[in-house]
Amino acid sequence: MKITHVEFVKSVAGLDQLPTDRLNEVAFAGRSNVGKSSLINCILNRKKMAKTSSTPGKTRHLNYFLINNKYYFVDLPGYGYAKVSKSEKEHWQRLIGQYLLSSENLKGVVSIIDVRHGASVLDMQLLEWLKEIKRPVCLVATKTDKLSKSALLNQLKKLTRELTPLIAREIIPFSSVNGMGKKMLMREILTFLEQ
Repeated sequence: MKITHVEFVKSVAGLDQLPTDRLNEVAFAGRSNVGKSSLINCILNRKKMAKTSSTPGKTRHLNYFLINNKYYFVDLPGYGYAKVSKSEKEHWQRLIGQYLLSSENLKGVVSIIDVRHGASVLDMQLLEWLKEIKRPVCLVATKTDKLSKSALLNQLKKLTRELTPLIAREIIPFSSVNGMGKKMLMREILTFLEQ
């Protein structure tokens, strides 16, 4: 998919604010600080479309990006250790859960993990739940440029062993620094969007 137009449309704090134009969507989910915003910027060929930060938890709503006037990319709040109140974390979890469960336009989820640290308990819970509700998932292992080739191969083998029961597709190794996995990920996203 060649991206010719990208536009930030809106931040959604509740399901009553979702866009009404019924375009197909792909959501991006991951723990805080796994490189989700950098991944989105990399595949969009834009440096600052999704906001990156050294402080985890920058994304606080469902952020909608219109792609080629045909699709939406939806950047979900990061889960995990973001320094926010318990009530705000609970709001995020409810919002993400309700969206993933009920959106008729959602065609697939890009689940993002940091290859160096592997899948956390929260990552596993998300993948198990997405399988249960029958949402197609593409798993991306980011920050591959931070490992040697042999360490990367070992980590990918380990992740494949652990996660094969939960995902139907091959894990995509990805780096927003050198572009590893970008073409493969875009092919998967297009497969979702054109269902």
